[in-house]
Amino acid sequence: MTGKVKLWSLFALLTVVLISPVFSVETEKPFNMGMSMVIGTQSFVENGNTVTYQKLSFNPDISFGKIGIGLDVTLHYNFTGGTGNEFSIRTADWVPEPLTFSNLLGLYLPLIRYVRYGVKGEPLYAKFGSINDATLGNGFIMGNYSNTMLLPEKRIFGLSFDLDGSLFNFPLIGFESVIGNLAVLDVVGARFFVRPFVYTEIPIAKNLQIGATFAADTNVYAQSPDLDPDTNIQEGIAAFGTDFRLPLLSNPVVSLATYGDLASLAGKSVGGMLGFGGKLIGFLTYGAQLRILGANFIPDYFDSSYDLFRTVKYQLISEGSGIPAFVGWFASIGTSFLKDSIVFNIGVEGPFGEAAVNDPDNIMNYPHLSGIFEIKNNILPGFSFDASYDKKLIKTWSDLVSPEDAVIKAQLNYQTGPAMISFVYRIKYIPDAAPGENQWAITSGLESSIQLF
Repeated sequence: MTGKVKLWSLFALLTVVLISPVFSVETEKPFNMGMSMVIGTQSFVENGNTVTYQKLSFNPDISFGKIGIGLDVTLHYNFTGGTGNEFSIRTADWVPEPLTFSNLLGLYLPLIRYVRYGVKGEPLYAKFGSINDATLGNGFIMGNYSNTMLLPEKRIFGLSFDLDGSLFNFPLIGFESVIGNLAVLDVVGARFFVRPFVYTEIPIAKNLQIGATFAADTNVYAQSPDLDPDTNIQEGIAAFGTDFRLPLLSNPVVSLATYGDLASLAGKSVGGMLGFGGKLIGFLTYGAQLRILGANFIPDYFDSSYDLFRTVKYQLISEGSGIPAFVGWFASIGTSFLKDSIVFNIGVEGPFGEAAVNDPDNIMNYPHLSGIFEIKNNILPGFSFDASYDKKLIKTWSDLVSPEDAVIKAQLNYQTGPAMISFVYRIKYIPDAAPGENQWAITSGLESSIQLF
């Protein structure tokens, strides 16, 4: 399976290269270039201890029409001053261990923060670098996957690429694709879709979209090198499925679409979903799903916190009896005010009742919540704020505020002229931490940045 997945990944890259001349279609917009410098501190866990470094980062941004490039060149160092004048640089940022070609790519490719063309939803969209919300189809197999969960310790360079036939006046077909890490080609996925009635005049059916999705992790232990240092572990898992999406209403007051999926995980477990969602009064989003899941099936397997829980999920599946069959649900609600100046979205999923009463540590047995909140600086001049919260194993109301099995991010910014001061807070629960090691990775501190031009 691993060889086939990597061949598919190379085919996706070749497709990007062949399509790239299209990037020159829109060049009438002016050239823009910006440069910011960030000064702050950063903490890392090294050999079981927390070490704090000073941080100096240069972040140039270049855009030309729909094409944009962003770099992130960061130096972590310690300067003690005094009579010794000791100066040291964090070598893990520049010298991989062990020194292999794959590790070199993994270390130096992420200096490119992103290269993008267009935005998600346009007929042609491509983004290299940090991927925050990769979704294939309805998200039943891959939904909001992010390759940024290991920041700041590790930045990963990935790819998201979509192409709709409407770009060539052929709206019958299209595809979406994701590669989580171009250095090792571990998490990959693609969805091909058709609009079978697009050339008819049938009012509703002409918008019907039918798709087929494939996603896989070629090595679930790729981000867990300390799990078994004496053994070269490489095991993979794949999922595939079919789906549909049918818009029913579309106007400024209310929009409504119905959708569904049928998928298989690891070739032996099956799950299905029917749902609906849309927008009300132009600012309120909503959605709901009914899920019928077979034994050892995990919906939204490749989710936003997948890189943290990949080994936990794989072990549940590989045990063969980790998750019984059950009927579950998913609900989401969100708001967007003042032209996206205030954005709030929250989604909750779980089983009806308890899916595995005898296993209180099973992440499928209890609800899972994820949410984001953002305020832009045009509400309170100079101030902006964004936060995200992802929490598994919600057994009681008090668990909602427990950091265990959670990923929490928050950043408060104050900008005056070209200068910005930011308070950054991140906490990640590490479910597969080695015995005796800290299960929480906490990063917090102040950063100051200057927009040079």
